[in-house]
Amino acid sequence: MNRLVVVSNRVADLTRTAQSGGLAVGLADSLRQRGGVWMGWDGQTLKYEDQPEPRIRKIGTVTQATIPLTEQDYSEYYLGFANSVLWPLFHYRLDLVEYKTVFLDGYRRVNAKFADALTSILQPDDIIWIHDYHLIPLAAELRQRGCTQRIGFFLHIPFPPPEIVAAVPRHRWLVECLLEFDVIGFQTNTDRGNLQHYVEDHLGCRMEADGRIKIGEREVIAGCYPIGIDVDSFVEMAERPNDEVNIETQRREILGRKQIIGVDRLDYTKGLPDRLRAFARLLELYPEMRKSVALMQIATPTREEVEAYVEIRTELEALSGAINGRFADFNWTPVRYIHGIVPRDALAALFRASQVGFVTPLRDGMNLVAKEYVAAQAAENPGVLVLSKFAGAAEELHEALIVNPYDVDDMARNLCRALTMPLEERQERQRALMKRIRKHDAKDWLNAFMAALEKGETKHAA
Repeated sequence: MNRLVVVSNRVADLTRTAQSGGLAVGLADSLRQRGGVWMGWDGQTLKYEDQPEPRIRKIGTVTQATIPLTEQDYSEYYLGFANSVLWPLFHYRLDLVEYKTVFLDGYRRVNAKFADALTSILQPDDIIWIHDYHLIPLAAELRQRGCTQRIGFFLHIPFPPPEIVAAVPRHRWLVECLLEFDVIGFQTNTDRGNLQHYVEDHLGCRMEADGRIKIGEREVIAGCYPIGIDVDSFVEMAERPNDEVNIETQRREILGRKQIIGVDRLDYTKGLPDRLRAFARLLELYPEMRKSVALMQIATPTREEVEAYVEIRTELEALSGAINGRFADFNWTPVRYIHGIVPRDALAALFRASQVGFVTPLRDGMNLVAKEYVAAQAAENPGVLVLSKFAGAAEELHEALIVNPYDVDDMARNLCRALTMPLEERQERQRALMKRIRKHDAKDWLNAFMAALEKGETKHAA
């Protein structure tokens, strides 16, 4: 078996149980199974340019290779082009795109830096798997340095329609860089279809039914490979006793109260303000729900240097305070808002103890929280997943209650339906959802993508 070399913007700490985001969870679970090398930024920023050899350390079956960035790199590449241009662009938020030429310069410079570091550790028969929007030009940079290994790319976030992509300067260069990979992976068939429309409309290329695209003498495969979780591992975590969660669960059972849970990075794509408004609307439309249900919203800090994230945190804190001020009683707090990181094993216990999983992004690549919530449920008395139709997971998880995250009343009605759903219907939905997340688990994601990258096989999600 050829050595697998994974490259992403950040390298997750494999010694920690708290991971946030689909990339960290999916890659950590998958790379532990196969082993290999994981290279990326180490999170450090240096004041001045310094190009040391990658720092190498071994953790189990995985070798980590990390490099630092300069403060200029961090500002222009990471905060600039990656998170002020590509992130809002790919999430259909053109109103938040802030394009500057210096951002693009930094993006290209750091991808060249990654390429230099990577070529110093590559072996001739390596298979290279590059991840996410930060590193779209990396294959082109590696090819310029004589790299002949097979290179794959997986996009963890959505890929928008061509009319949205075309709104950013140098969009053709960006997509042409994407087509330098041998295999391009997407979370959903919608994302893959959007690339197809772009290459046909703007590049005059044709994508075949199996996802193959002819680029001159080269052939590129574009496929749908929905990311999954290590289901058995998460089930085991959910079943493991957690004293703090158990005490709180017993208290709620004595009082006859239910819990709705949301877990997200603090990001404007996650639909958090409207989620809180939907919960407030539930209490307005169904007064009998007052004092019988509470919402726990965990929001993991992220990109706190970006103004849009500061604004959404302020809005959420104001909303949660307003809802509690309006509806709370001396022994009932409707909203518990937590701005912090919760270890993954504690999250599993919280999911299992919650009667509703509330996952309502405005636009998302996959959203593994939805799959983790399903995996955590007890088969004999499962909770109900309420899921945005704009989450990539909605393409798979049909038995969830699918909602429009822009429609507060729709979300409120479905919250009420979830909270009052008969046991038999909950069990039937849970069985179907578990079957689906086991079919497209972390191992299947890894194997399907590797089959395309190593053997040129194509596969699309059912």
